[in-house]
Amino acid sequence: MQQEMTVSDCRRAPGRFRNTAYVIDESKLYFDAAHASGLMALQARSRAGRTVALGTGPLNSRTLVTDFVRCSYLGLDNHPVVITGAIEAIEAHRSLHWSCARTRLNFDLLAELEETLSEMFCARVLAFSTVMLANLGAMPLLASGQLTGGRKPVVVFDRIAHVSLAYHKPVVADETRVETIAHNDLDALERLCRAHPVVAYVCDGIYSMGGSSPIKELRQLQERYGLFLFIDDAHGISLFGRQGEGFARSQFPQALGERTIIAASLAKGFGASGGMLMLGAANHEALFRRYSIPYAFSVAPNLAAVGAALGSCKIHRSAELGELQRKLAHRIKIFDNRVATTERGNLFPIRMIAIGEEAKAITLARELLDAGFYTSVTFFPTVARGQAGIRVCITADHDAGDIERLCDCILERVACTTGPAIRSVAPDVIE
Repeated sequence: MQQEMTVSDCRRAPGRFRNTAYVIDESKLYFDAAHASGLMALQARSRAGRTVALGTGPLNSRTLVTDFVRCSYLGLDNHPVVITGAIEAIEAHRSLHWSCARTRLNFDLLAELEETLSEMFCARVLAFSTVMLANLGAMPLLASGQLTGGRKPVVVFDRIAHVSLAYHKPVVADETRVETIAHNDLDALERLCRAHPVVAYVCDGIYSMGGSSPIKELRQLQERYGLFLFIDDAHGISLFGRQGEGFARSQFPQALGERTIIAASLAKGFGASGGMLMLGAANHEALFRRYSIPYAFSVAPNLAAVGAALGSCKIHRSAELGELQRKLAHRIKIFDNRVATTERGNLFPIRMIAIGEEAKAITLARELLDAGFYTSVTFFPTVARGQAGIRVCITADHDAGDIERLCDCILERVACTTGPAIRSVAPDVIE
């Protein structure tokens, strides 16, 4: 899982966009405690479904737990078609990686992948090794005005935009003005649109700690002011749309056009590895293929990743995708029927169990692991201080009984820790 941090707490930061030493100083205690409790940097081997065997010794000596940490929301990371695709790609080329710039030589299968994704998502798709690299390649071009007719935009970041976006603020600020607004603050964004001729907004589609961006309202601002939208939909891809185009892309019924870019993961719901950018303009595609530094000079996705993604494309273009999407929705309802959270009732597979105190959250996560459930403990700087909790990632591959048992454990343990913050829900609340 990517480390998911915000740069929200800058009160003691010497610079405007970097507070690295401060964040390390303030969070080291929590990381030390989580590592000491055996909750981070675990090794494991995949077993059936969402079961993993923890440890590095013989398989019959390892502890089996149900994993609620991985973000393969449709369970495709273990799908035989995806795995077969990776193996066949390596066998076809008798190679894993070519060490040369993509501006020179590329695997033919990579071109096939980009063409297939472009057809599926009705966009011009470029594949990258990771979403982080995709965003890294996009931010300087956005800030320089190359995507906005030569006029440098004021680049506005949502306050809790993922670290793979927020990390690039200093690079953006070297080119143009950077603003950060409160989460989903449309009024603040509109004021900036009124005050400046060109504005670009950087946000997530579905946020890694729960919730989403108001895409419909953002599109209205785009139509009214020409707002440029850069949306990272890493957690939304594959979960929505007939061919898995994702939470954000499915809300743009027509072509993306010149004022929208959607970044997405090939490693979460998509079940393979890597990242991608969905572009809406031919001149943007040519620009990225020549001047996006990670695209032009860093490594391309390796052949196993490309083959796995091509395998996932086959699933995305079949009836199985819809079946998995409906199965995921059912699994989410099972959880929501038992445990009330802030996210309860939305269509997204991330649920946050709010605890508050960091030490209590770490203790709870350890108790859940001892009970056979591996979840993500979250604390500063992933979330604000004093708002620690447990993140549960629900997938279509989870057994319904395992979700029920996890809910039992959460209700039993959290009630003693947080009082009424987490409560049982009547079975008929969600139909």
